[in-house]
Amino acid sequence: QVQLVESGGGLVQAGGSLRLSCAASGRIFSINVMGWYRQAPGKQRELVATIITGGSTNYGDSVKGRFTISRDNAKNTVYLQMNSLKPEDTAVYYCSCDVNDGRGFLRYWGQGTQVTVSS
Repeated sequence: QVQLVESGGGLVQAGGSLRLSCAASGRIFSINVMGWYRQAPGKQRELVATIITGGSTNYGDSVKGRFTISRDNAKNTVYLQMNSLKPEDTAVYYCSCDVNDGRGFLRYWGQGTQVTVSS
């Protein structure tokens, strides 16, 4: 089994910054895609950013230029640096990892961490 533990959420004023972390542990042979998604009340879950093993990244249009995703493969950890935060960034943020646990790749999800941006 694989567990993802997120940290770093909280309350911040508009224009501020937060850094989210997500550490994967358990039976891990390798991790391919690592990413962050978010879900605001009454809205569907949306892509924030993804990063593959080689370092290539992909961002949702609403966060381009403000958020930066990175990963530490040795620690099985993915980060999301969020700058110039806006009230519309308020959501529960979920990390995801495509993990090979020896039986093939499966997508795992974290429990979510709340980010609230006040105006």
